[in-house]
Amino acid sequence: MEVVLIGMGPGPGCLTLQAQQALKGADCLMGSRRLLEECPLPGEVHRFPSTRPGEMVEHLRRHAFRAPCVLFSGDTGFHSGAAPLLPLLKEAGFTWRLIPGVSSPQYLAALLGRSWQDWSLVSAHAAPVDPVGAVLEAQGRPVCFLTSGKAGAGALCALLAKAGLGHLKATVGESLGYPEEHVEEFTVSQLAGEERSPLTVLLVEGYRPPRPLRAPGLEDEVFLRGEVPMTKQEVRAAALAKLAPAPRGVYWDVGAGTGSVAVELALLCPGGQVWAVERGAEGCQLIRANRERFGAYNLRLVQGTAPLALQELPAPDGVFVGGSGGELEAILQCAIAKNPAARLCVTAIAPETLAAAITAMKELGLTPQVTQITAARSRKAGALHLMMGQNPVWIITGGGKETP
Repeated sequence: MEVVLIGMGPGPGCLTLQAQQALKGADCLMGSRRLLEECPLPGEVHRFPSTRPGEMVEHLRRHAFRAPCVLFSGDTGFHSGAAPLLPLLKEAGFTWRLIPGVSSPQYLAALLGRSWQDWSLVSAHAAPVDPVGAVLEAQGRPVCFLTSGKAGAGALCALLAKAGLGHLKATVGESLGYPEEHVEEFTVSQLAGEERSPLTVLLVEGYRPPRPLRAPGLEDEVFLRGEVPMTKQEVRAAALAKLAPAPRGVYWDVGAGTGSVAVELALLCPGGQVWAVERGAEGCQLIRANRERFGAYNLRLVQGTAPLALQELPAPDGVFVGGSGGELEAILQCAIAKNPAARLCVTAIAPETLAAAITAMKELGLTPQVTQITAARSRKAGALHLMMGQNPVWIITGGGKETP
């Protein structure tokens, strides 16, 4: 038995000739109730409403169909239920054939008279989606979202607006391929919270990264500083290397000061989450300003004192502690309690803090590694240049995956 998997396109008017020919000979149709109702075949053809791959395969096993067809919306190769069904068909001994369809991003691009080859494509159908991370990861390219359920166009735009991206352009294509289809343009803020049809595609564009991505260790001068202490460039670059941030990881910067480490983490992890924890009002003001200055919209600020301020934060993949307020052991305990595999990184300028960090990590069952950074910067003195020593800093790291 050969099972034909058909992409029906975004609406009943988008069915390809190849798909139409396959359907003419079908004696069984499987798929969602909507697609079964829309399929242009006589009512006497056997129809089995299901979107569960295992259930479909079991139904095929129980019946001796001659030419069964499985219907999928859009294209079979683009965030389609065809992917999990194929290995089950193979395991059950069925042969199969794929007939692709027109995807909704293709259809929307055609309506807009545009090319879609440079769009970043994101689906909210199968798993939770972070629209802020998707926009930042795209680095200025348009982002096309397949919306779904709670992750509708209005809900996604609400998250973008909350992060500070409400000025971006949002185009919605509703009921594409149906007689009632229509396309509208808004700003993200205008669309935030709006109820839209479940059959909606959202195109978000207009984000321009304030600074291009580069290696960690931005110059100190590019940050707004005020009188708040800041982790200097040489130490910051080394600490970020020790943390080895992943593009979609979750990171804490505790005692964030000006937010220099948090900002760099956010730039290095455009699809991740960075939480800057700072108790000082001036520091919080600078973090907000630097967040806006660098377009680090995936950076979230928590004003409060650790470890209390850490209780509601998501489990971290890595934690940088630049200031602990005497609560270093409790801060590290909180991080490891949330994620025993978290990578910890503490900076210290005093021997007492160094000793406290080593002791705390050992008590957590970790093997601390200590690195001392001693740097000097040149200063012009007449016709000469003198080297001016910076404060030596210890970097204490522990936890996370072992380096091969």
